[in-house]
Amino acid sequence: MSTTPKLTIKDLQVSIEDKEILNGVNLEVKGGEIHAIMGPNGTGKSTLAQALMGHPRYEVTGGSVSLDGEDLLEMEVDERARKGLFLAMQYPSEISGVTNSDFLRSAVNARRGEGNELSIMKFMKQLDKKMDQLGMDESFASRYLNEGFSGGEKKRNEILQMLMLEPRIAILDEIDSGLDIDALKVVAEGVNSMRSPQTGFLIITHYQRLLNYVKPDFVHVVMKGRIVKSGGPELAERLEAEGYDWVKEELGIEDETVESQS
Repeated sequence: MSTTPKLTIKDLQVSIEDKEILNGVNLEVKGGEIHAIMGPNGTGKSTLAQALMGHPRYEVTGGSVSLDGEDLLEMEVDERARKGLFLAMQYPSEISGVTNSDFLRSAVNARRGEGNELSIMKFMKQLDKKMDQLGMDESFASRYLNEGFSGGEKKRNEILQMLMLEPRIAILDEIDSGLDIDALKVVAEGVNSMRSPQTGFLIITHYQRLLNYVKPDFVHVVMKGRIVKSGGPELAERLEAEGYDWVKEELGIEDETVESQS
């Protein structure tokens, strides 16, 4: 496996219940890079995240995706995670009866592989360090996974999982939605602390405000189920100031027709 990860998406087409959502996404994300995906509601942004992670509801009907040269689409969800793909979800599930620490230790050791598991002492030391970094009370470790958590606590918990799992490619699906400014800064600091050649980021967001704290290398606009425009951080700033109508006019794109997926 190469030191620097690479996610390669070629002409990806995805449908839900026979309705085409993505119709030809092309993108390459390398270690050390932060790519921001932006676009109006209903253009396929979250569909891209779910399809990459292998959600069964999302049917890949064409194209290819590789992670470090291996066919990602042939892998089961757990295998994708073990290979280093991570998805911080917009709406994390609550799981009663499973503590945060138990869940994380199982996930971390599955990611590390048989024979390379962390001892309970090393795991707890690492967990305490990462929780302290995110300003999380030590009681989080013994609470059931996301149960009774506020929206901000759930998002911090997703970032905690990312810090512990040390993925090769991290996908953050609207991780900034519903966060106050203090929680947003903590989430951003968590992302920035992992910025290195060993990790690439794909950040899906509606807002410039997260990108004020996590500066992207590339910004991509998704419309009609495909990437229609790419640029640097200045593209996100213009979208924040002017909206998306100028992109539609520039490219001759009519109003969006996909309503149910973002």
